Amino acid sequence: MNRRGFIRLGGLAAVPAALTGTARAAEAAAPAGMVREPARDIPVAESADVVVCGGGPAGVAAALGAARKGAKTLLLEQHGCLGGIWTAGLLAWLLDCDNKKGIMAEIIARLNARGARTIAAGGKPTNAYDVEVMKLLLESLCEEAGVQVRYHTRVAAAIVAGGRVAHAVTESKSGREAVAGKVFVDATGDGDFGAQAGCGFDIGQPETGLTQPMSLIGLVAGVHAPDIKGFYNDLDNAQPWAAPKDALRAAMEAGGHSPSYAKPSLFRVRDGLFILMANHEYGVKGTNARDVTRATLRARKELHALIDGLRGTGGVWKDVRLVATAEQIGVREGRRLHGLYTVTADDLKEGRRFDDAVCRVHFGVDVHALDPLKNKGIDSHPWKAKPYDIPLRALVAKDVRGLLFAGRCISGDFIAHSSYRVTGDAVAMGEAAGKAAAVAALGGKTPAEVSVAELG
Repeated sequence: MNRRGFIRLGGLAAVPAALTGTARAAEAAAPAGMVREPARDIPVAESADVVVCGGGPAGVAAALGAARKGAKTLLLEQHGCLGGIWTAGLLAWLLDCDNKKGIMAEIIARLNARGARTIAAGGKPTNAYDVEVMKLLLESLCEEAGVQVRYHTRVAAAIVAGGRVAHAVTESKSGREAVAGKVFVDATGDGDFGAQAGCGFDIGQPETGLTQPMSLIGLVAGVHAPDIKGFYNDLDNAQPWAAPKDALRAAMEAGGHSPSYAKPSLFRVRDGLFILMANHEYGVKGTNARDVTRATLRARKELHALIDGLRGTGGVWKDVRLVATAEQIGVREGRRLHGLYTVTADDLKEGRRFDDAVCRVHFGVDVHALDPLKNKGIDSHPWKAKPYDIPLRALVAKDVRGLLFAGRCISGDFIAHSSYRVTGDAVAMGEAAGKAAAVAALGGKTPAEVSVAELG
């Protein structure tokens, strides 16, 4: 090696020592039990008119709504597929969707055209669909609209300048990067980005702080629909919803395991393939990584035990197998970010309409039991919700400019959230948020200055 090469390598070798010294000095200056990360410059890797954080049903619809309005749109997603609970979460069951227009209706039509819907004997589709087709369909829609999708990327922070959200900071295999945007949409489900931007929020039941339990979904094979008609309900097999759930719980208990969800459910995807929802994880929060980890570990162990026990009973269950568990546990409840309007239980009770409505919700109050010592099913409620509107104002951040919400993290109270959190409504809210974001970004407005009439 020549002298110049030796000096160059020697200089590089000296860098770790210098960095180590800097890190030690920073650590020494930090309070006990903490370390101090040295300040650093973060590269602005990309920029867009509209940046959507989260690629679930709400996020995909937001990205499509923005891109179709002419905005350069970037969609950030932590998993390796779009769809969130629909795909990574394996909840292959559409809720509160048949009454929707726009992107939700388009998704349904495209699923039908691809033969991805579960069809009853009479030829009518049920609410179930093929997860793999949904993944490809959502990617195709984004590609056609010109949405730039970035997978395996988690939003780690927000940079706010002058009261307006200016950048999202991301963590990925590419390192820590910043993404510039004119307007942002938080479609993370748990309101992660809004909280990082400084938005106020609420979590859980006001009286107790408890949140609805999580559920890990599984896919089950090795059974045949005609053989287990007493254990599931769809258009081919209409019966009161409680009966097949109770029968399935009894069969599981005969196999030696009582499910943590007292109303376990099977949903037919194909004649030999079913969705299984039999798990409740109580007393955990979707905003705590340790809670989510513990819940996932317990849930996956329980699903395997339930199916192994069923198989041990023989008969129609002799070949049953758990062929997949979700990549992501289903989190029903995270942060409810503060918007310009808060959807309330009274709105549901009165069936309220709004001039700036962007979504009509037909789903009822649906609070999964908070305390397993009292109930392990669905908590009862003294009144029924009437169809009601979600106003655009509930999607607009109150505490910062340049930010909208979509999906279950919008501004609402505990009871209202239990109704509008389902995916059909998330898509409608996402579409509206994306369109509003595009109008604001391209028109030099804040989201609060956008009217419903401009959404088109």
